Amino acid sequence: MSEVKPKTEMVKEMFDDIAPTYDRLNHILSLSIDKIWRSRVVRIIRRLGAKNILDVATGTGDLAIAMAKKIKGSTICGVDLSPEMLEVARRKVSSRELDTRITLMEGNAECLDLQSESIDAVTIAFGIRNFENKEQSIAELKRILKSQGHLIILEFSNPKNRLIGWLYRIYSHKILPWVGGLISHNRQAYEYLPSSVDTFPSPELFSQILESAGFVNISRRSQSFGIAQIYIAQKP
Repeated sequence: MSEVKPKTEMVKEMFDDIAPTYDRLNHILSLSIDKIWRSRVVRIIRRLGAKNILDVATGTGDLAIAMAKKIKGSTICGVDLSPEMLEVARRKVSSRELDTRITLMEGNAECLDLQSESIDAVTIAFGIRNFENKEQSIAELKRILKSQGHLIILEFSNPKNRLIGWLYRIYSHKILPWVGGLISHNRQAYEYLPSSVDTFPSPELFSQILESAGFVNISRRSQSFGIAQIYIAQKP
C-alpha cells in the first residue's frame, strides 16, 4: 500500500512537473481572461496605495510582474512552493529587467520567513485553494501584514447560474483535463485543478473564514459570471 503524500508535497511536485508548459496552457485554457482578472487585482492594489507587496503562490510571476510594471515605486516579494515555477518566474523577471523590484523565494504560506507587520498588502492569485491548512496560512498572512494592510485573493468559484455552471463544469472537467494532459503530459494535474475548485469553500463561507481570522471590511467582487472571485480584506 503506497503512502499518501501530504497535500503540500503533492502540490509542489505537481507544479514542478507542469512548470514548463504552465504559462502557455494557462492562457490558452482561460482564453486569456485570467489576464483581465489579474489587471483588476493590480488596480485594487494601486488604489490602496500599497508599495511593499507580498505575492503568495506567485507561480511563474505573472501577478508580481504586472504589479511591478503598473504600481510606481512598488517592491514585490514572490513566494511559491515550487522551485521549477520560480525558475520560470526568474527568467521572466530578468527578461523584463525587474530584478531590482521583484525578489523571489521558495516558501510555504503556513510559515513565512518574514517579520511581523512588515507588508502593506498580500496578494494570492489562484493559489489559496491549494493550501493544505487555509486557516493557518491566513493567520500567518495576517501576522506579516501591517495594521490597516490588505489581503487580496483572486480565486476560482463555481458559478451560481445553472446554465453558466453547467457549461463551466463541462469545460473544466472534460475539456481542460484533455487539453492540459495532451500538452503537459500530466492529465492528473489538470484533473486535480478543477476538482480543487469544487472542494473550495463557497464565496459566502470563505468570507466568513476571513472574518473568523480577524479581518475586517471584507468584500468580494464576482468575475465573469461567478467563475472567479476577488476577495478584499483588511487587517484592523
